[in-house]
Amino acid sequence: MKSVLTIAEMKKLARRRVPKMFFDYADSGAWTEGTYRANEDDFSRIKLRQRVLVDMTGRSLASEMVGEKVAMPVALSPTGLTGMQHADGEMLAAQAAEEFGVPFTLSTMSICSIEDVKSVTSKPFWFQLYVMRDREFVENLIGRAKAAGCSALVLTLDLQILGQRHKDLRNGLSAPPKWTPKHIWQMATRPGWCMGMLGTQRRTFRNIAGHAKNVSDLSSLSAWTSEQFDPQLSWKDVEWIKERWGGKLILKGVNDVEDAIAAAGSGADAIIVSNHGGRQLDGAASSISMLPKVVDAVGDKVEVHVDGGIRSGQDVLKAIALGAKGTYIGRPFLYGLGAGGKAGVTRVLEIIQKEMDITMALCGKRDIRDIDRSILLED
Repeated sequence: MKSVLTIAEMKKLARRRVPKMFFDYADSGAWTEGTYRANEDDFSRIKLRQRVLVDMTGRSLASEMVGEKVAMPVALSPTGLTGMQHADGEMLAAQAAEEFGVPFTLSTMSICSIEDVKSVTSKPFWFQLYVMRDREFVENLIGRAKAAGCSALVLTLDLQILGQRHKDLRNGLSAPPKWTPKHIWQMATRPGWCMGMLGTQRRTFRNIAGHAKNVSDLSSLSAWTSEQFDPQLSWKDVEWIKERWGGKLILKGVNDVEDAIAAAGSGADAIIVSNHGGRQLDGAASSISMLPKVVDAVGDKVEVHVDGGIRSGQDVLKAIALGAKGTYIGRPFLYGLGAGGKAGVTRVLEIIQKEMDITMALCGKRDIRDIDRSILLED
């Protein structure tokens, strides 16, 4: 892993080691994937100011996200089917994040359960919640997250209905994979992945299986997940969830100024400017282009975070300069996981940390908490 120097190199390695259907799941957007590409491309348009003859010693990336100390303002995003990139993927990624000193966020649609991740970690992690029609199940999920000691709840707002992702449809994506000639071939050409999967019993959605009513086999589980996302989700539901959770609440999926103002008045501790990685509304604005607008609109009423398109430490620094107090990486850590398991996730964090550190110094700053728009070139 030490020979991998960039997230792009990690992505190439993951492509060679993960079956196509699961690699494509991570590396896809909705429809034309225009917003997916814009999330990355718009970072490159932001230029940095190069400064010289300044003291570059004693640098620090240490910061806080929703009051929690972090080694750098980067969290691992909630990603579905993480345990299909690598056996026991969520557990390994959580361990890597804990050891590095950054938050890990477990998805509702994870392969490893809340309890699985709790069993291999010693510090609190975050839990991401999808709101289902079955409110009893939602209450049960919240209770399980509390019992596991999760220190923040990340409520996703932008997946009331599922955006159409052509790669997943063409691949016939499922967890576990179907036993068709195409899927068997994809797995047979990835022997390392197969050996890992043979060594674990975690191959389906374990936050749901055994917990949701009338989910007795994989076919009913698939039907349940496709039918259960609630298209009537509203601000009243946010209030309902906040009351039952009682802890730190982060709202994910805000990509509009009007929605950001409403979110700031909801009592949430933070909002994440996000378009779901370009996986929902194709044609939506990139997250980084909306970030300064949201920051200007909400001021200090709520902490603002951002995800989508971050592929380097420089991208993180640009987001912080534009007012984000925290950032999230999804695909980068999935590439690391698929390429090298826990060591791959650690390597991704190391790459981002080093790029942030060097770039901050060359911009004339020594402390991440002093980063603002002054390090950016004005248009």
